[in-house]
Amino acid sequence: MKTIGLIGGMSWESTVTYYQVINETIRRELGGLHSARILISSIDFAPVADAQEAGDWDFCSSVMARAAMDLKKGGADFILIGANTMHLCYEDVRKAGLPVLHIAEATVNRLEKDHIHTVGLLGTKFTMCMDFYKNVILEKGIDVLIPENDIDTVNSIIYDELCQGILREESKKELQRIISNLMDEGAEGVILGCTELGLLISQQDCEIPVYDTTLIHGEEAALLSLK
Repeated sequence: MKTIGLIGGMSWESTVTYYQVINETIRRELGGLHSARILISSIDFAPVADAQEAGDWDFCSSVMARAAMDLKKGGADFILIGANTMHLCYEDVRKAGLPVLHIAEATVNRLEKDHIHTVGLLGTKFTMCMDFYKNVILEKGIDVLIPENDIDTVNSIIYDELCQGILREESKKELQRIISNLMDEGAEGVILGCTELGLLISQQDCEIPVYDTTLIHGEEAALLSLK
């Protein structure tokens, strides 16, 4: 079994989900008392979030690169970035010299398997508005819709609530409304493109297929560790 290196803490709320999903997948595949070999480099998210807001992506990249090197030194065989937005630093993480399992690429594989041609994307304002994430999807010929009028609403739910462990029924209803609007615009499925969104909303809350990137990324990592 390969050792998974997870850069976590962004936020730690979703890192918990990663640990659970990876181990559940290993148990499903191997049975018995098997569990995953995981190294976690958990960063302090507050200064990173401040840097994101200030547009200081060089600082974010330096934090991520240092975490990647720590995982390499610890014996990781490949790396997961446990956050969608921080994939903006993907190339800097790769400089550690280990393979990096890209969260958007793993998700696109599921979209292609389900023959999704138009997908809604929810995430932080950075993930929804910048090209680093959407381009991975667009390059596969899949159209991406974002909630143009609700970008700030989704971003606030993520940073002000979910990253701080706050789950509000009112916010779930807001996300359901936003997803319904995306469906009306032609979305055949919706990507939960923030690793915290799955803490609040799931498939049972939506009429169209939901692609929870945390679950997809974690499962793919577990399966990769067994190859």
